[in-house]
Amino acid sequence: MSHFSHHVFFCTNQRAEGEACCNNHGANDMRAYAKDRVKALGDKLPGRIRINAAGCLDRCEQGPVMVIYPEAVWYTYIDKEDIDEIIDQHLVQGRIVERLQVA
Repeated sequence: MSHFSHHVFFCTNQRAEGEACCNNHGANDMRAYAKDRVKALGDKLPGRIRINAAGCLDRCEQGPVMVIYPEAVWYTYIDKEDIDEIIDQHLVQGRIVERLQVA
């Protein structure tokens, strides 16, 4: 068994002024929010979950993006409500949030 049941990687890359990047959409703040939310859920989660910052995940045109392993499911998000839905549906209940999934 793996040490963590899930790894969640938020692209937090910052490109030069005027170039598309996830951090222009508040990726660092959303990662911090997700980290706090997962910590607060504690025992309600099915295993240990690690929220990570990542450099460029090379999906700038679909950003902001995050990816959850081991399923390798990619998501985009707009706000904290989207992050809550991904945590509640994917991480807690094991269901993919299709409306936020990036193909």
